[in-house]
Amino acid sequence: MSLSLALLTQDLRLHDNPVLHAAATGADAVLPVFVLDSAVERAGFAAPNRLAFLGDCLADLDASLRAVGSRLVVRRGPVAATVADLVAESGAQSVHLAAGVSGFARRREAALRERLGERLQLHRASVTALPPGAVTPAGRDHYAVFTPYLRAWLDHGHRPVLPAPRVLHTPEGVPGTEVPRARPTSPLLPTGGESTARKLWRAWDVDQYEAVHDDLAGDATSRLSPYLHFGCVSATELVDRALRRGTPGAQAFVRQLAWRDFHHQVLDARPQAARSDYRSRADRWHHDEQEAAAWREGRTGFPVVDAAMRQLAQEGWMHNRARLIAASFLCKSLYQDWRIGADHFLSLLVDGDVANNQLNWQWVAGTGTDTRPNRVLNPLVQAERFDPTGTYVRRWVPELRHVAGRAVHRPWRLTDPPAGYPAPIIPPDQTARRLREGRELDG
Repeated sequence: MSLSLALLTQDLRLHDNPVLHAAATGADAVLPVFVLDSAVERAGFAAPNRLAFLGDCLADLDASLRAVGSRLVVRRGPVAATVADLVAESGAQSVHLAAGVSGFARRREAALRERLGERLQLHRASVTALPPGAVTPAGRDHYAVFTPYLRAWLDHGHRPVLPAPRVLHTPEGVPGTEVPRARPTSPLLPTGGESTARKLWRAWDVDQYEAVHDDLAGDATSRLSPYLHFGCVSATELVDRALRRGTPGAQAFVRQLAWRDFHHQVLDARPQAARSDYRSRADRWHHDEQEAAAWREGRTGFPVVDAAMRQLAQEGWMHNRARLIAASFLCKSLYQDWRIGADHFLSLLVDGDVANNQLNWQWVAGTGTDTRPNRVLNPLVQAERFDPTGTYVRRWVPELRHVAGRAVHRPWRLTDPPAGYPAPIIPPDQTARRLREGRELDG
């Protein structure tokens, strides 16, 4: 009997899983495996929120596999050595793995290749809808501007959506460890797993997305980003389902999925962009730990920024518009290094993805792919536009819950300032002051 090993990483699902599909197609039996890699902890990626969510994902996947006659084998240790041991124990003839784009994923693949040789088979259309490098501009290895990438991405088309396996044969006698359970940092962390992801998708009205996706108080986005990060739902399947609907809302959602692929193809071509400026602007960042701490704690005195940061602390997730506002405030109003913000986000975000997180931060900071590097999002203008009644702010900043209407965005103007809420850490009318000073200092 032939046996394939399916090494699962960011593809913790049964539906539309190229790794499971290829493993099942090429052998009589499949051994689904997840390795709790000690290198993840050493690299700083094992944030408590993501570990807690991962535990949910693995438990849900194991239950789904058992429903089709299989099970998930969880092991702990260095991934290459652990998988090599499993191959020796089980007699697997091949190992299937979804290709990644980060430097960490590439080192993992290289270590596995050294151990396994040609038995390792990589699948590049699993983490993203379109594999990085599938479309490139003439004479370059990646697109640096989103709009032409989007056109090429849509014109290229995507692979067919794969069915979930109805039956998987997995040999007995291969032991594993228990699914890990971790305590999250954020008390309102969502539940992980493919089952939850598919329920969210079915309940969400994608057709309304274009009209409501920037409404901070409405909270009408899909909230699927954590499930995409862990591969509980397939980007290819979401693109396929949305394109079939063809509504303006569905098309706007597809555009966001294309942004995700765009950032992955940038990082695939420029892995150093995870820590270094994609386009250097010769910035001399302002360093003030007290200001950075106030930003992290949601105590800047700018209510919409503070609401965003407190949502992050409570949920391990933040509305996309709020992410832009909070990031712009740190980089453009406080003129602090984007890496400070990126690191804090990765410490809490359950959807903390290196490609999306780092390159979105660089986009805001003006060191990334944005063709308008001096773009500044004024937090007061953004608040009045995307939280006009102040509902989002009152939801997350309890000190301001008694302040009615849009006055909540400027509490310093109240005759009786709210007790316990801080004054603005920079003058409200100078939110781009340091940006201008910084450019002048840099000549």
